[in-house]
Amino acid sequence: MKQPVKWHRSFRYAYEGIKYALATQRNMKFHFFAGLAALVLALFFKLSKTDILFILLAVTLMFMTELINTAVEKTVDLAMPELHPLAKIAKDVAAASVLVTAAFAAVTGMIVFYEPLDRLLRTARAAEGHALTVASVWILLALVVLTAIVAQTRFSDKGVWVKPSLLTSVAFAIASLIAVRVQDTLAVLLGFLLAGVLLLALYDKRKRSFGSLILGALLGSFITILSFYLFSI
Repeated sequence: MKQPVKWHRSFRYAYEGIKYALATQRNMKFHFFAGLAALVLALFFKLSKTDILFILLAVTLMFMTELINTAVEKTVDLAMPELHPLAKIAKDVAAASVLVTAAFAAVTGMIVFYEPLDRLLRTARAAEGHALTVASVWILLALVVLTAIVAQTRFSDKGVWVKPSLLTSVAFAIASLIAVRVQDTLAVLLGFLLAGVLLLALYDKRKRSFGSLILGALLGSFITILSFYLFSI
């Protein structure tokens, strides 16, 4: 008679499944870092227990559906290695569950973080008194472009995989410019949303690694904010 699997072995098998998903699934890596960033922001803004529970719920559902989607994909590949309409339907429906959960997580994040971000932006605007000019905007964008190009060239022959993306650098620099210029917080969030959509599109097309895209986004945002507050552009 087959002996029941001990509970600690069950945990080990589950842990191996999580490790496999994180190591091999590109979307799982993105969701992991997005969930981690959301939890860090929740602690930074000192959100209420209810808001943190909603964030935890969204992150947990995101991980669960991605794990289930991976399991369905591997099971279908095992049962039907050749192309088949039913296999496609199974994979598409599993992927749809991830999309629905991702939409829920995105809406939850925008609702939960809107007021803390609004307060932060209002405080920052009240502390600064600089005005943007057309010349300063173009100078700043040129600085971002040149910095990204220099960083890419510097590591071109070093075999380093983390090279800042030029497109995400410019996109997030523009979003940061909107953030320091526009009074409407919703417009600021929409600007960063558009920049995030570009990042996801480049990531989906495998144009750049996830690290390169994130590094480009951080580079563009950092140079813009640093220039605005330190050099009074």
